[in-house]
Amino acid sequence: MFKSRLTNSISRARFAKYAWVVLVYNVAVMIWGAFVRATISGDGCGPSWPLCNGQVIPSFVKVKTAIEFAHRASTGIDGPLVLFLIGWAFVAFPKKHPVRMGASLAILFTVTEALLGMVLVKFNLVGHNQSMARAGMMALHLMNTLLLLASITLIAWWAGEQEGLSRRPRLAKQGAIGWGLALGLAGTLILAASGAITALGDTLFPNATLAQDFSPTAHILLRLRILHPLIAMSVGLYVVLISGLMIHLRPSEDVKRFARWIAGLFATEILLGAVNALLHAPIPLQLVHLYIAYLLWVSLVLLTGAAVSESVAQVELSPGSSKVEEDAIHAALGPAGWRDYMILTKPRVISLLLFTTLAAMFIAADANHHVTPFLFIAVAIGGYMAAGAANATNMVIDRDIDGLMKRTTQRPTVTRKISSRNALIFAFLMELGSFAILWGAANLLSAMLALAGLVFYVIIYTLMLKRRTLHNIVIGGAAGSFPPLVGWAAVTGNLSPLAWWLFAIIFVWTPVHFWALALLLKDDYAEAGVPMLPVVRGERITVVQIGLYAILTAVVSVIPMIQNAVGYIYFVAAILLNAALLIRCLQLYRQIDRPRASSLFHYSMLYLALLFLMLAVDRSFGPEVRGRPLKRIEASSASLISRAANEKPLNIE
Repeated sequence: MFKSRLTNSISRARFAKYAWVVLVYNVAVMIWGAFVRATISGDGCGPSWPLCNGQVIPSFVKVKTAIEFAHRASTGIDGPLVLFLIGWAFVAFPKKHPVRMGASLAILFTVTEALLGMVLVKFNLVGHNQSMARAGMMALHLMNTLLLLASITLIAWWAGEQEGLSRRPRLAKQGAIGWGLALGLAGTLILAASGAITALGDTLFPNATLAQDFSPTAHILLRLRILHPLIAMSVGLYVVLISGLMIHLRPSEDVKRFARWIAGLFATEILLGAVNALLHAPIPLQLVHLYIAYLLWVSLVLLTGAAVSESVAQVELSPGSSKVEEDAIHAALGPAGWRDYMILTKPRVISLLLFTTLAAMFIAADANHHVTPFLFIAVAIGGYMAAGAANATNMVIDRDIDGLMKRTTQRPTVTRKISSRNALIFAFLMELGSFAILWGAANLLSAMLALAGLVFYVIIYTLMLKRRTLHNIVIGGAAGSFPPLVGWAAVTGNLSPLAWWLFAIIFVWTPVHFWALALLLKDDYAEAGVPMLPVVRGERITVVQIGLYAILTAVVSVIPMIQNAVGYIYFVAAILLNAALLIRCLQLYRQIDRPRASSLFHYSMLYLALLFLMLAVDRSFGPEVRGRPLKRIEASSASLISRAANEKPLNIE
């Protein structure tokens, strides 16, 4: 019996290795297919299929014929390789084993891959064809390619399981995690479709400039190109989000490894995409970009397989609790009401963030960009939902330390009035709703920026920094700096230097605001083991740092005056608000106590709100009305200098 099990184990190990070889071969075939498209060689064999120019082996008078024939020959070899893999799967694995399911999917997608290739050739959707029919078929072709790669990847993954560590998928009772992973996979398929259309535009219009992408008279394939980087950033941010959550909620070495691969590959893809756009997509760089995209897809599939494996713990369940016990607890506590879910969003925290979002809309408005009531309400709802989703996710991740701090012990995730599973479902639905509302009512850029703020808060601040370093709030404060970018982009569709200046103000203001609060909650943070600055370095160092960041905030807040981007209203308001901020910091430095820390904390919120409000009021007037303080000062100085130069010397005789 032992010998039989050993033999079976060796056979499956060999099968797994063969499956990985088939996967590598398929990637190589697909890269060559992209080369065929990039060199406009798809019509090298004419309209005949599967023959080439009506022959089994054609004459290679044209280079494009050799290129296309090589692709057809390589895909012809792929069929038997996949068929052998499928046959071996049904021999080596018992009924209902997931490898058999993967094998069935592999044969399905291999057949559809061949049929889609045939349609492209038979209907002449190759060569210099510029139709949207070709773009649609190419998008569908690439999506099918990814599904084929996914099925082969899962075959290899499931076949390579070790003794005692089951890789069989547990699809039931995954809650929001299962849906979140599925959404990541679906989003990546949509990204692939947009990438295929963009690649076709690069091929057919190799010398097209970026400016043509925005021209209403340009070919539609060029105008669609601008969507791809925004979709790539949106999907990539979401995939990074779900990968980070998997490390926390489905902890295993495999999950950690695949999540790190995804983060690295995503960063590489963004860099390659930018270089491609700058260099007009040279063919070698296109192929490298596609290769990294395939690696990213395979990594995401592997992450999904690892995260839903039977042997992986589900951390969102309370320690020592089963799903049945969790359900019993929630039944005893009674159903959660809308107020409980509202608490998950942290409405008091969101209020200031939402104000900066809406104020930024009016700051951005000008003669060409208007804030309509519909857009205002949509951005308010979408912005709240994005921030609420981030806060709800934060409550799930931090429920262990929330139970140790007095001010957070009554949060629904701590009392278990709302289960972590339901809180995550709520968070995912909120984020989906936010993205859809902002994209539909405003534009994709604003939706992407809102998602970026969520990802930064959850991944960078909550998971990576909060429990590890006293610099957590300095770096993590960037998460709260995204709302004005969302508001600005919703109105204008772009980000000007002034928009980034709004980001910078909140970024340098955050340590002043949060460390004042941390002084009040020092004991709570110490009890929970969170390394906030007052806990690690003491109150005196914290107050000094608050003062330094207050000075920096004052400096940053007057930069628009140097750029002549603001008028007298903001000029006077900024001087008065900064003076009051610095005075409160000085008072706290002279005597560190709770009343002064509380005064600074509450004033810091008023400071930011009034600063944005006065800037919105200032910008609502035309430049001829509000004036330019620095220009007036410069003009006055120039006038005095000119007058002094032209005056005659005094006669002292």
